[in-house]
Amino acid sequence: MGIGKVLYVSIFLSMVLGLAKSIEFTEKDLASDESLWDLYERWRSHHTVSRDLAEKKLRFNVFKANVQHVHKVNQMDKPYKLKLNKFADMTNHEFRNSYSSKIKHHQMLRGSRAHTGFMYEKADNLPASVDWRKQGAVTPVKNQGNCGSCWAFSTVVGVEGINKIKTGTLVSLSEQELVDCEKDNEGCNGGLMENAYEFIKKEGGLTTETVYPYSAKDGRCDSAKVNTPAVVIDGHENVPVNNENALMKAVANQPVSIAMDAGGSSLQFYSEGVFTGDCGTELDHGVAIVGYGTTVDGTKYWIVKNSWGAEWGEQGYIRMQRDINAEEGLCGLAMQASYPVKTSSANPKQSAKDEL
Repeated sequence: MGIGKVLYVSIFLSMVLGLAKSIEFTEKDLASDESLWDLYERWRSHHTVSRDLAEKKLRFNVFKANVQHVHKVNQMDKPYKLKLNKFADMTNHEFRNSYSSKIKHHQMLRGSRAHTGFMYEKADNLPASVDWRKQGAVTPVKNQGNCGSCWAFSTVVGVEGINKIKTGTLVSLSEQELVDCEKDNEGCNGGLMENAYEFIKKEGGLTTETVYPYSAKDGRCDSAKVNTPAVVIDGHENVPVNNENALMKAVANQPVSIAMDAGGSSLQFYSEGVFTGDCGTELDHGVAIVGYGTTVDGTKYWIVKNSWGAEWGEQGYIRMQRDINAEEGLCGLAMQASYPVKTSSANPKQSAKDEL
């Protein structure tokens, strides 16, 4: 079995096991504050969340409101489900401040996006479904932690993917180099994927995660580490705005970075299924589309890799409805998509231990 098939089987099994481990609750758990407190303690134990007594009392009220939201949504006839994940005693405001990024804000400061070519404009006869995980072009799900560096993770998915496609080698690359060294962006305070792609081009490549590991905080750029680039790219292209058909053409050829509005409570607690929920277009999170498909009942979806750890969603992924009746796509996912360009299979020399 090839590395791509092994990786995909591993992801599938992890998804099944991960869903089985989620905290379940019933109407009985919602019957009283006493039973809800027991549920809260069970949730804390499951997620190893430590709180002192005063903090627990404050957090319990937040947890209680979140439980009611999860329960209410799960009682509806929706194609997706929510769960009490590790964010269950955070308010939505706290969640947005901790795990999202100011993408729309940074775009407003930078001005209009640069005009680029779109090499896939004339692509046709697209496959009915694509999953770059099956091709071994996607590394395991990572976790940005309490740092608004999603833009760096989104960028790295794109570069890891095109590098695998062009060279046949999957290399896990360094988000921390981008956080510390890419000065057009603001590290844990947000940024844009296009800036990061151009930084990698200008600097002559990006080093590996092994050489420059992630710390989930802003740091000083380590010049000794960045002098060992592992993967190079030739720049980036932007997908035509508000065009899911163009986005599909790009994704059929490589993983693509996108921005989306990820601040809704239902996204905070997303567990499984095709997400069709309420969200706006306040772009505040960078993720990456690594495929697309259609369910047996005909619902079209995107396969989106997130950076909130493997405990969230479908083992770190979310399937989002595709081809909706809004040009910007669900949660604005078609508004600001981009991908790296790599024309050669050449890379700087690297040691075998740095390869995934």
